[in-house]
Parts: sequence; structure tokens; C-alpha cells
Amino acid sequence: MTIKEIKITELKPYENNPRMNDGAVDAVANSIREFGFKVPIIIDKENVIVAGHTRLKAAQMLGLDKVLCIVADDLNEDQIKAFRLADNKVGELATWDFNALAKEIAELDTIDVSQFGFDNAEINPDQYDEEFELPDGDKGEFQQMTFTLHNKQAELIKYAIETVDESIKNFGNTNKNGNALYEVVRQWAEQKKSL
Repeated sequence: MTIKEIKITELKPYENNPRMNDGAVDAVANSIREFGFKVPIIIDKENVIVAGHTRLKAAQMLGLDKVLCIVADDLNEDQIKAFRLADNKVGELATWDFNALAKEIAELDTIDVSQFGFDNAEINPDQYDEEFELPDGDKGEFQQMTFTLHNKQAELIKYAIETVDESIKNFGNTNKNGNALYEVVRQWAEQKKSL
């Protein structure tokens, strides 16, 4: 394993990268701008990216010429493929302790963490307590649900909502995302019942 600085023009994105990372590029670029390029891109011996496609896009956005890379020349081809998947998957398994997160964010005086993808519910959790009310038009038999999702989770949910979009036109109201999410869950529940 070797660490070296490589021109970003010499790096090659993996052609079958299964991660959809465009939604995270701005936040990663903001992180690099604020803190520097602290997490190297992992590449194979041919300069093909194993982990770090989002960091590459962020570096390109920022106009960087070179970035630190770790050459994973100690891994065979199967290990590289598996590591590429594992590196993306394991991040989805971790969750936040929202009380500890709120405390950490509250102690920051000079840095706005929204630039790194944190949403308002994470930054200002007190705004979403039991007193939180739906707008008048959404009351009655309706409920509003708020979720905090990792970018990877949000991408999958958006994809699912877009996929069923055409099949929900007969619902007859304007709650497009809610109807689509309901349809995704309904179809999943039907499949589970049939097993």
C-alpha cells in the first residue's frame, strides 16, 4: 500500500460504479474547502478509483490539480470489487445519536454545518418537538412524518418515488410524494404477505 499525490486528470472513475453520488458532491466540496483534502482517494495500480468518486468530483469542482491517493496494490481484483461495495455499504449501517449530535452542533460557533448536508431538523431539533403542527391544509385525517436520512438513503427513496410516479395518478390529490411513498410501501407489504 502506497500513499502518493496524483494529478486528478490521471485518475479513472470505475466504469461500473453502482453509487449515485451527485447529491453529495457539494457537501464534500464544502468540507474540502473548509478543512482541506484530508481523506485520500483509494485507487488500484491502474489509477482506477476503488473508493472516492465523490471526492474526485468535489476536487474537480474546486479546481484542484492533485489529490492524495492510497494505491491499494495489496488487494487482488476480487478484494478490490468487494472493498468498493463494502466502503459504500458500511456507511449506511451507522446511525446518529441525535442528542449527542445536537450537543456537538450547538457547541460550534464559527462553522455552519448545513453546508455539509445536515438538515434543519438536525441543526435545530427543538423546532420539531411535540408542539410542531401541520399547516391548516394538511390537518384532519392526515399526518406529517419527518425523517432524517443519509444522502444514500434519500437517493434510494427518491428513486423509488420517481419509479412509481406514473402509477399513482389515480389518487386524485396533489400529495404526490406522499402518495408515491405509500405506493412503494404498499407494494412491498403485498410482496411480504405473499411469501
